[in-house]
Amino acid sequence: MEYEGTPIRPPSEADSIILQVTVGCSHNRCAFCGAYRGVRFRIKSAAEIDRDLAFAARHCRQIKRVFLADGDVLSLSTRRLAELLRQIRRALPWVRRISAYGNAKNLRHKSAAELEQLKKLGLTRIYMGLESGDEHVLCQMNKGAGTAAMLASAQAARQAGIFLSVTALLGLGGVEGSRQHAEKTGELLAAMRPNQVALLALMPVPGTELAGWIESGRFRLPSPSALLDEMALILERLKGSQCQFHANHASNYLPLAGRLPRDHACLSRAIAAARAGRLPLRPERARFL
Repeated sequence: MEYEGTPIRPPSEADSIILQVTVGCSHNRCAFCGAYRGVRFRIKSAAEIDRDLAFAARHCRQIKRVFLADGDVLSLSTRRLAELLRQIRRALPWVRRISAYGNAKNLRHKSAAELEQLKKLGLTRIYMGLESGDEHVLCQMNKGAGTAAMLASAQAARQAGIFLSVTALLGLGGVEGSRQHAEKTGELLAAMRPNQVALLALMPVPGTELAGWIESGRFRLPSPSALLDEMALILERLKGSQCQFHANHASNYLPLAGRLPRDHACLSRAIAAARAGRLPLRPERARFL
């Protein structure tokens, strides 16, 4: 299969067929993100997608999942997305799950009926990057959507019956905004009611605006201990939520995973043990994006 650039997908899609439908990101202005720097956004041609589906039909018959890359597939019209989903079902009838990234802007442009149609055609999971529930942080990082839009988009996806996984970034508020970032993020996540919460720890990417801010002293990265404090604050505000809780990404100093509310006490004890030095943290050399 042909892929332009470096494949970028959620950790849980590691064993999926990666079908690149768009190249890059139409927003591509987040201060912390270097995933698509220098990449001009475009939608792949029908011929390119046809070739990849033909390859998958021949060589990927044991793979039951498809992830639609890159970061902006939902920018396509509902008509074109519907055609694509039908095409996947025809070419790969054994596939059980089709997923994609979805940002607030693109979800807002889809009506409830359109999202329900896409769900019926096989789009069963959306990964959404919240990053922060703090309005100031979202603006500073040029996320392209505020907290109200994030909440409305999440509610639309959930009402359509689509599995929603929402990602947040520990440390994105810097040292000065650490506590407010964590508290607001936990509160907004609880209101969004995603099926899955995924916490990553901020790792500056060379060449991004954020990396420049850190170099100049404008932005200070919170310590590993402060990131544990942020995780604890977010977890506390999710105490009554029903969702999968994943903080086991390779960027995190303390890998944790469980189901809320069942595992809340266990997860909280693990964070407390790490803060007290009774649980080892992942060494810096072993952290990756």
